[in-house]
Amino acid sequence: MVTEQIKRHPDDADVTRADSLAREIFAGVANKWALLIINVLDDRTLRFTELRTAVDGISHKMLTQTLRGLERDGVVHRKVHATVPPRVEYRLTEAGEALRATVNGMCAWTRRYLDEIESARRRFDAPADSSEPSARA
Repeated sequence: MVTEQIKRHPDDADVTRADSLAREIFAGVANKWALLIINVLDDRTLRFTELRTAVDGISHKMLTQTLRGLERDGVVHRKVHATVPPRVEYRLTEAGEALRATVNGMCAWTRRYLDEIESARRRFDAPADSSEPSARA
Protein backbone atom coordinates (compact mmCIF):
# COMPACT_ATOMS: atom_id res chain seq x y z
CA MET A 1 0.00 0.00 0.00
CA VAL A 2 1.34 3.40 -0.98
CA THR A 3 0.49 6.37 1.18
CA GLU A 4 0.66 9.89 -0.11
CA GLN A 5 2.55 12.34 2.01
CA ILE A 6 0.89 15.67 2.49
CA LYS A 7 3.30 18.47 1.81
CA ARG A 8 2.74 21.35 4.18
CA HIS A 9 3.50 24.88 3.24
CA PRO A 10 5.05 27.07 5.97
CA ASP A 11 2.25 29.59 5.43
CA ASP A 12 -0.31 27.07 6.73
CA ALA A 13 0.76 27.90 10.28
CA ASP A 14 1.25 31.65 9.72
CA VAL A 15 -1.62 33.12 11.71
CA THR A 16 -1.12 36.53 10.11
CA ARG A 17 -2.13 35.23 6.65
CA ALA A 18 -5.82 35.36 5.75
CA ASP A 19 -5.65 31.95 4.05
CA SER A 20 -3.76 30.28 6.91
CA LEU A 21 -4.94 26.86 8.10
CA ALA A 22 -4.08 28.02 11.63
CA ARG A 23 -6.81 30.68 11.42
CA GLU A 24 -9.35 28.03 10.46
CA ILE A 25 -8.28 25.93 13.44
CA PHE A 26 -8.46 28.99 15.74
CA ALA A 27 -12.02 29.64 14.60
CA GLY A 28 -13.00 26.13 15.64
CA VAL A 29 -11.32 25.92 19.02
CA ALA A 30 -11.33 29.54 20.17
CA ASN A 31 -15.03 30.21 20.42
CA LYS A 32 -16.90 30.45 23.70
CA TRP A 33 -18.67 27.08 23.38
CA ALA A 34 -15.54 25.13 22.42
CA LEU A 35 -13.59 26.67 25.30
CA LEU A 36 -16.36 25.82 27.76
CA ILE A 37 -16.65 22.24 26.47
CA ILE A 38 -12.89 21.72 26.75
CA ASN A 39 -12.97 23.15 30.26
CA VAL A 40 -15.89 20.93 31.32
CA LEU A 41 -14.44 17.74 29.82
CA ASP A 42 -11.21 18.31 31.73
CA ASP A 43 -9.88 14.76 32.28
CA ARG A 44 -13.31 13.12 32.28
CA THR A 45 -15.40 11.20 29.79
CA LEU A 46 -18.91 12.60 29.53
CA ARG A 47 -22.07 11.74 27.66
CA PHE A 48 -23.82 14.28 25.47
CA THR A 49 -26.55 14.99 28.03
CA GLU A 50 -23.97 15.44 30.79
CA LEU A 51 -22.10 17.96 28.64
CA ARG A 52 -25.30 19.83 27.83
CA THR A 53 -26.16 20.05 31.52
CA ALA A 54 -22.63 21.16 32.46
CA VAL A 55 -22.40 23.88 29.79
CA ASP A 56 -25.21 26.15 30.90
CA GLY A 57 -27.05 27.90 28.07
CA ILE A 58 -25.82 25.82 25.14
CA SER A 59 -28.49 24.52 22.79
CA HIS A 60 -28.64 20.94 21.55
CA LYS A 61 -27.80 22.13 18.04
CA MET A 62 -24.83 24.27 19.12
CA LEU A 63 -23.42 21.49 21.30
CA THR A 64 -23.70 19.05 18.39
CA GLN A 65 -22.02 21.46 15.96
CA THR A 66 -19.25 22.36 18.37
CA LEU A 67 -18.51 18.73 19.28
CA ARG A 68 -18.36 17.81 15.58
CA GLY A 69 -15.89 20.61 14.92
CA LEU A 70 -13.73 19.64 17.90
CA GLU A 71 -13.81 16.02 16.78
CA ARG A 72 -12.86 17.05 13.23
CA ASP A 73 -9.89 19.01 14.57
CA GLY A 74 -8.75 16.08 16.71
CA VAL A 75 -9.46 17.80 20.02
CA VAL A 76 -12.32 15.55 21.15
CA HIS A 77 -12.74 11.80 20.76
CA ARG A 78 -16.29 10.49 20.25
CA LYS A 79 -17.08 6.91 21.19
CA VAL A 80 -20.39 5.29 20.30
CA HIS A 81 -21.41 2.23 22.31
CA ALA A 82 -23.60 -0.29 20.47
CA THR A 83 -26.51 -0.21 22.87
CA VAL A 84 -30.19 0.61 22.46
CA PRO A 85 -30.44 3.53 22.57
CA PRO A 86 -26.84 4.24 21.52
CA ARG A 87 -24.61 5.64 24.25
CA VAL A 88 -22.20 8.29 23.02
CA GLU A 89 -19.28 9.51 25.13
CA TYR A 90 -16.81 12.32 24.62
CA ARG A 91 -13.33 12.85 25.99
CA LEU A 92 -10.36 15.02 25.16
CA THR A 93 -7.65 13.61 22.91
CA GLU A 94 -3.97 14.18 23.61
CA ALA A 95 -4.18 17.38 21.55
CA GLY A 96 -7.28 18.40 23.50
CA GLU A 97 -5.54 17.79 26.81
CA ALA A 98 -2.64 19.99 25.68
CA LEU A 99 -5.12 22.70 24.64
CA ARG A 100 -6.88 22.36 28.01
CA ALA A 101 -3.84 23.89 29.73
CA THR A 102 -4.29 27.02 27.61
CA VAL A 103 -8.05 27.06 28.24
CA ASN A 104 -7.50 26.68 31.99
CA GLY A 105 -5.06 29.58 31.83
CA MET A 106 -7.68 31.72 30.09
CA CYS A 107 -10.25 30.77 32.74
CA ALA A 108 -7.80 31.70 35.50
CA TRP A 109 -7.05 35.01 33.74
CA THR A 110 -10.79 35.74 33.53
CA ARG A 111 -11.31 35.03 37.23
CA ARG A 112 -8.26 37.14 38.14
CA TYR A 113 -9.24 40.19 36.07
CA LEU A 114 -13.04 40.00 36.12
CA ASP A 115 -13.48 43.05 38.37
CA GLU A 116 -11.06 45.14 36.29
CA ILE A 117 -12.77 44.09 33.06
CA GLU A 118 -16.20 44.97 34.43
CA SER A 119 -14.91 48.39 35.56
CA ALA A 120 -13.33 49.04 32.17
CA ARG A 121 -16.58 48.11 30.40
CA ARG A 122 -18.60 50.45 32.61
CA ARG A 123 -16.19 53.31 31.88
CA PHE A 124 -16.20 52.56 28.16
CA ASP A 125 -19.99 52.26 27.95
CA ALA A 126 -20.69 55.36 30.07
CA PRO A 127 -22.05 58.37 28.19
CA ALA A 128 -19.17 60.58 27.07
CA ASP A 129 -18.72 63.92 28.81
CA SER A 130 -19.90 66.50 26.27
CA SER A 131 -17.13 68.95 27.28
CA GLU A 132 -14.37 66.57 26.18
CA PRO A 133 -13.57 65.79 22.56
CA SER A 134 -14.48 62.25 21.68
CA ALA A 135 -11.50 59.93 22.02
CA ARG A 136 -13.30 57.18 20.10
CA ALA A 137 -14.24 59.19 17.01
